Amino acid sequence: MLARRSTVLLSRASLRLSAAAAPSLAARTLSTASPAAAASAPRRALALATATPALRRALHASAAARETVKVPQMAESITEGTLKQWNKKVGDFVEADEEIAVIETDKIDVTVNAPQSGTITETLANEEDTVTVGQDLFKMEPGDAPAEGSSSGGESKSESKEESSSSSGSKDNAKEEAPKKSDATSSETKAQEQKDSGRQSESSQKASQEGGNQAHKRNEASSSSSGSSAPKKDSKPSSSGSSGDKKGASSGSVDSAPATKGSRDERRVKMNRMRLRIAERLKQSQNTAASLTTFNEIDMSNLMAFRARHKDRILKEQGVKLGFMGAFARASALALKEIPAANASIEGEGLGDTIVYRDYVDLSVAVSTEKGLVTPVVRSVEQLSILDIEREITALGKKARDNKLTLEDMAGGTFTISNGGVFGSLFGTPILNLPGSAILGMHAINNKPWVVDGKVDIRPIMVVALTYDHRLLDGREAVTFLVRLKQYLEDPAMMAL
Repeated sequence: MLARRSTVLLSRASLRLSAAAAPSLAARTLSTASPAAAASAPRRALALATATPALRRALHASAAARETVKVPQMAESITEGTLKQWNKKVGDFVEADEEIAVIETDKIDVTVNAPQSGTITETLANEEDTVTVGQDLFKMEPGDAPAEGSSSGGESKSESKEESSSSSGSKDNAKEEAPKKSDATSSETKAQEQKDSGRQSESSQKASQEGGNQAHKRNEASSSSSGSSAPKKDSKPSSSGSSGDKKGASSGSVDSAPATKGSRDERRVKMNRMRLRIAERLKQSQNTAASLTTFNEIDMSNLMAFRARHKDRILKEQGVKLGFMGAFARASALALKEIPAANASIEGEGLGDTIVYRDYVDLSVAVSTEKGLVTPVVRSVEQLSILDIEREITALGKKARDNKLTLEDMAGGTFTISNGGVFGSLFGTPILNLPGSAILGMHAINNKPWVVDGKVDIRPIMVVALTYDHRLLDGREAVTFLVRLKQYLEDPAMMAL
């Protein structure tokens, strides 16, 4: 009994508060509304006051259900990046772990994935914006995938409800505004409506007659000159296609537009973060190391014959394409055991005061991609066979071309091989990949006259180059390394001993 009485008292108190708030709302409405709307303002204000708590709870629940996704951790040394692309837009439903955006850093591209299934409600950054780790990136509302047609059906139902409610509201307002209209006014309105309907029917009849006449004329023209009408019909799609091509050309990038003869236009394109980082590191290498390059020539006859004998069998049995990189990597690992300084690095303050020698060889392989040169690392090459090395290099090259490399794939190289021969390079001087102290450059294979046992013969020859840090390696060690490499590659059987 006591609980029921307290409930009644609370409901009466809420009604009194709502009634107290209603006159102020009604007073504000009276200044701008019509007399009929002003008369119904107290009722609407009372309904609004009583419905506000429920509306607030609904809004609060909706806001609480939304999740804000932040820029993820990219690496210890990376704190910011450039938002290169949104793969999804507002309103799209995404599955858990689905790729939403791509952030470009100076080393790798980082993908931002959905933490759970839901619908994207808001994006908080634009493409080409600089974003930092932990920054709010987008908002999403968790939930399951909407059923097909449910959204459209819901929208149509809500629209019909709104229309019905608005029509009923307008009828009530009309009844309140003008309950008593004169018969003369209604008769004039009916007469005007009849005139308008008559005019519309006449105009529709005329339009249908004109359309029928035009259709009859077109049929007569097509029947009388069917041969000449076909090319005209075919010419329409071609004109639309040409306009589409024009639109595509105008909307395309500046780089794709062909330069006209005698053109002197200039284009300025902002460097991406990876290219900026590559430029910075190359210049740092030139300013830090005392770089020097030595050359040698290798007769590739025996290695090419070895590859020709075994490549088909190995591809069939193990699915590995046998190239030259595996043999060069294996020969380099064996030569580095004899010349450990070529696998060492300098550390310390300033230009460095400490030499770090290593018992392992982590080989950095230079791979050219659309965004620039990357150097994924094959770990512990000294423990791998030629086939194992080929398998690892193939996998890393595919990841590099697909932009799937991680920082772990490119960190910690101790020695580098760069193969410019795939592009036809005769020879060159590669730049050191710090903190490594040496880099081997492979080049194109060309037939040359070669002296063998006192006779001149035509042999396939490759020029190899070793750029080394003269602070750490002397000329004797650098030349010895290339000589050992030459011996292993000209007699591949030595690598198996």
